[in-house]
Amino acid sequence: MTDWEPENELFWKSIGRKVANRNLWIAVPALLVAFVVWQVWSVTATNLKDVGFGFSTSQLFWLTAIPGLTGGTARILYTFLGPMIGQRRFTALSTVVLVVPLIWLGIAIQDPSTPYGVMVAIAALCGIGGANFASSLANIGFFFPKAKKGSATGINGGLGNLGVSVVQLLTPIVITWSTIAIGSAQHKADGTPVHLQNAAFVWVPVVLVLAAVAWFGQNDLKVASTPFSRQKVIFRRKHNWLMTWLYVGTFGSFIGFAAALPMLIKTTFPDYSVATYAWMGPAVGALARWAGGWIADKWGGARVTILSFVGMAAAIIGVIGFLPSGGDGGSFLGFFLCFLAAFFFSGIGNGSTFRQIPVIFRGTHLKGLTEGTPEYAAALKQAEMESGAVTGFTSAIAAYGFFFIPALFGSIAVTSAMWGFVGFYLSCIVVTWWCYARKGAEAPS
Repeated sequence: MTDWEPENELFWKSIGRKVANRNLWIAVPALLVAFVVWQVWSVTATNLKDVGFGFSTSQLFWLTAIPGLTGGTARILYTFLGPMIGQRRFTALSTVVLVVPLIWLGIAIQDPSTPYGVMVAIAALCGIGGANFASSLANIGFFFPKAKKGSATGINGGLGNLGVSVVQLLTPIVITWSTIAIGSAQHKADGTPVHLQNAAFVWVPVVLVLAAVAWFGQNDLKVASTPFSRQKVIFRRKHNWLMTWLYVGTFGSFIGFAAALPMLIKTTFPDYSVATYAWMGPAVGALARWAGGWIADKWGGARVTILSFVGMAAAIIGVIGFLPSGGDGGSFLGFFLCFLAAFFFSGIGNGSTFRQIPVIFRGTHLKGLTEGTPEYAAALKQAEMESGAVTGFTSAIAAYGFFFIPALFGSIAVTSAMWGFVGFYLSCIVVTWWCYARKGAEAPS
C-alpha cells in the first residue's frame, strides 16, 4: 500500500482501521505459534530424563536457555529486515521456516541415544521462533495512529506471548495422544507410554496454514519500507539505549522466568507438577501486557513502567522468602503466588514501555515544529521509522533474558540470582523516573 495516513481521522475511519485490524489479527496467531517454537524446550526438557535421556540438570537448564541466545541474536537481524522486506512477505517467510526445527526435534526426541550436541543444535534453531517478535512489533506499529499504538502493540505482543503458556499447557497433554503420534512411543520408568514427538509435530500444519494466511491476507506498507542505512541512526539515539535497558527489565524477566520456571519447579519443589502450574505465570504476564498497553495509553507510559518495576522487585523479594533454605522446605504456595505477581507486573511493564517508545521519539523529533508544515511531516515520518526500529531492537536485546536467566539458575545459587534481579529493577526505577516521569524530565512519556 503506497498511501497510509493513520493520523488522518477521515482516512482512519474509512479505510485505515479495517486494514490495520486485519493485519493485526493475522499477525497475532503467527506470533503466538512462533513463541510456541521458541519456548518448546522449556517444557520438553523436563521430560527427557523420564524417558531415558542421561542429561544432567545443568545440561537441561542450558537446553532451555540456548533458544534465548539464538532468538535474541536473530531478533537483531529481523528488526531491520522486516521493514526492508515488508510485513506480509516477512511474516509469511519467517513463519514457514519454523517447520525445520519442529521436524528435526520430532525426529531426534524419539531416540534417547541422540547426542547432547544434536539437541543443542535443535534448541538453537528453535530460537528463530523468538526472532519473529521483533519484526512483528516493529511493523504493526506503522498501521496504527499514536493514540492506539499502545493498545495495538499490547494486543500483538500480549497475545503473541501467550504462545509460552500454550506450549507449556498443551505439551503435557498432546504427548499422551497416541492417535496423532508419528513414530514410536517412549516409555517412562513405570512403563507409561508417551509420545514426546507430538510436542513438535502437532505444530507443523498450523505453521504452514498461518504462513499462507499471512501471505494472502496481510499488506506491505510503503511508508514502513526503510533501508538499513536509514534505520541505523537509532544507534546514535540515547533513548534507544535507555529504553532497551528498561525493556530488558520487563520482557527480559518475563521470557527468562517463563523459560526457567518449569525446571525451577521440578528441581526446587519436586513434589509439585510442572504441567499443572508452569503455564499459569506466562499466561498472566501475556494478558497483563495487553492491559499494560491500554492503561499506559490512558495514564502515561512512564508512570505505569515505574509501577511495574516496583511490583516486580517486591514480588521477587517474596519469592526469595518462600524458597527452601537450610532445613526449611519453603512454601510452594507463597513461591508460586509471588512468581505470578512477578509475571503480572512484567506484563504490565511490557505494554507500558512499548507505549513509551513512539511517544518519546515523536516528542523529540516534533519539538518546536508546527503541525501541517513540510518540516513537521518529514519529522513525523522520521519519528515513526525510528520508533519501529527501536521497538524491534529493544525486543532483540531483551530476548537475551531467555538465555541468561535459565543459565544463571543452572550456574549459581537461585537466591543469589534473584537478589541480582531486584537490584536491576531498582536501577530501572531510577532511570524511568529521572528520564521520563519526573517534572522537567527530558522526554516525558
